[in-house]
Amino acid sequence: MATFQGSALREALNGISGILVTPFDANDTVSPGPLAAVVDRAVGAGVHVLVANGNTSEFYGLREQEAARMVHVAAEYVAGRVPLLAGVGRSVHEACALAATSREAGADALMVHQPPDPFVSPRGVVSYVRSIAEAGQGLPLVLYLRNENIGLAAIEALCRIPEVVGVKWASPTPLVLAEAIRRTADRGLAWVGGLAEVWAPSFYAVGARGFTSGLINVMPERSVAIHRALEAGDYALSMRLIGEMLPFEELRAQENNGTNVTVVKSALALMGNDCGATRAPSAWPLTDAQQQRLRELMSGWGLAR
Repeated sequence: MATFQGSALREALNGISGILVTPFDANDTVSPGPLAAVVDRAVGAGVHVLVANGNTSEFYGLREQEAARMVHVAAEYVAGRVPLLAGVGRSVHEACALAATSREAGADALMVHQPPDPFVSPRGVVSYVRSIAEAGQGLPLVLYLRNENIGLAAIEALCRIPEVVGVKWASPTPLVLAEAIRRTADRGLAWVGGLAEVWAPSFYAVGARGFTSGLINVMPERSVAIHRALEAGDYALSMRLIGEMLPFEELRAQENNGTNVTVVKSALALMGNDCGATRAPSAWPLTDAQQQRLRELMSGWGLAR
């Protein structure tokens, strides 16, 4: 059963939502064991929310049964210490099935991936999310919006679905975000910066709180320090802390963002917490030059074994 509800969940969403990797073994089979150390590091550092089946989890590379397994595993490893969000998406039937599974596993809320279908209609998305809400049987929903192409009217309609408690905004458009926040201010939603640490100050400036992070798999203390600086209104400190980890994020952004998870998993391997390879179409492995740069960064931070 869910542990965090109401104001406790809402407050946690103002913090860091850490997106967990999905470990694979040498045979490309889900092998969750190494995730336990990742979870313990993140919780110990003070990360506020953990997310299974997000993009850093390679959600779109997982079979439906693998995604179902990972939310059960994540719930076991998190053990109620922080709220657990479970990503759901793809076809409406898969999303609804995973919503029900996530509820049974003990997830505290569902994160609804924005449908990548090329024929998405605004009213179709509203129907899609309502179906997931029904399948979740009352579990809170966090919308994951990677773009605002459906328009502000549809975004507002989504935000007014009763189960929706927050929005993960992953579009580099802070002024559009500000307008979405203004239109739905009466709902008291949690607005989460969905472009990780680098964009967090811009989103804070227009009223969003908290941010997502894949860095927490490797260096959760840095993410927590950035969040604390932003909460204190110390933008100079937050920008300095972000600047120091920016080379890591720049590596992740290479190859059309195709090294995003590759860099995280390669860093974990350098730390002795090997979570295996990434699946195509993600880039694997890093090039020799990328691997050398990552090793230099990790050694400089005292994290490479």
